[in-house]
This record gives sequence, C-alpha cells and structure tokens, in this order.
Amino acid sequence: MRKKMLLLLRNPFCMLLLLLALAWPACAATQANPGAAPILVEADRMVSRQQQETVLFTGHVEAKQGELVIHADEMTVHYEAQDAKQISGDTAQKIKKIMARGNVKIVKQGLVSTSDTMEFYALERKVILSGRAKAWQEKNMVTGDTIVLYLDEGKSVVESDGKTTERVKAFIYPGEGGNPLSPVEGQQTAE
Repeated sequence: MRKKMLLLLRNPFCMLLLLLALAWPACAATQANPGAAPILVEADRMVSRQQQETVLFTGHVEAKQGELVIHADEMTVHYEAQDAKQISGDTAQKIKKIMARGNVKIVKQGLVSTSDTMEFYALERKVILSGRAKAWQEKNMVTGDTIVLYLDEGKSVVESDGKTTERVKAFIYPGEGGNPLSPVEGQQTAE
C-alpha cells in the first residue's frame, strides 16, 4: 500500500501558489478576452506537427505573457482540432494543453516555481507541477513531488509520491502586518 501526504492549503499561502496559476492560463484568457496579451515563445528550434495538432519548442525555451515567464528545455503546445475550430467560427487556434519538461522554472511577480515537468489543461483549468516541485515567494515555500493547482476551485494539492522518505514540506512565515497566516491543514491518506 502506498502512502501519500496531502496538504490542502486553504489560507493566504494558497494564494501565493495560485498567483502563478491565475496568470498562467493563456488559453483561457485568450478565449475569454480577445485582447489578452500575446504569448511570445523563444527557443532554439520549433517543429509544427499539423497531423498531431502540436507545436514543439526545444532548446532554451522561454515563454512570456505579460509578467509571466516560463523556462524549460522543451515545451509542447497542443491545440484544438481544425474541424472544431471551423465549427466554432474562430480564426485563431485554441490551446488545449501545454506540457513543459526539463528544468521548468516559472516566474510571476516574485513568485517562483520549479519542477521537472509542467502540464496545463485548459478545459479543466488545472496546472500540474511534477518532479521535485517547489513554489516560493520571499521566505514562504512549499515542496513536494507534485503540486496540483485547481484554478477555478481556489485549491492546491501538494503530494509526496510515497516512494521516497521525502514528505511534503511547507515553510510559512507570518506576515509583517500583525496578520499571521492561518495554520495549514494536513491530511494523510493511504492508497
């Protein structure tokens, strides 16, 4: 039986993690607001695969939208099928999923997040950071094998994989305005 540590963050520290997530979903912002900031992706190489409806960026990938910057060794953008695009009458392709792997680093207004891989699912509005996932702002930090951000639910789940002795860790420092962060709730489950 594999044990997992679940850490549900339901306090202002959760907002620290969600800053990243709220700024990230470029596809949702673009779909909801046609005037959303464009995404600039720079890389050593780009390969468009129309049959698979993907665009692969490799080598020193840097994606920017507004103040959000994502670095990775490789990034794959999956977009909506051509038929679905024509039916909806849209002229721009919509992003379904974005996957980044290798030295993933995400920076947004003082919030930094790192992991081995990142997956963003537009329809579910969910971000998954996997493999030595870490998010911090100033001294506050949370680490685990996986961080899942549910954008519309305002919920984050941090898990350990149960294969190592590493557990979920959160370092929370009270705010300086006399308003300390509320305690973090934890729950242990077994699979």
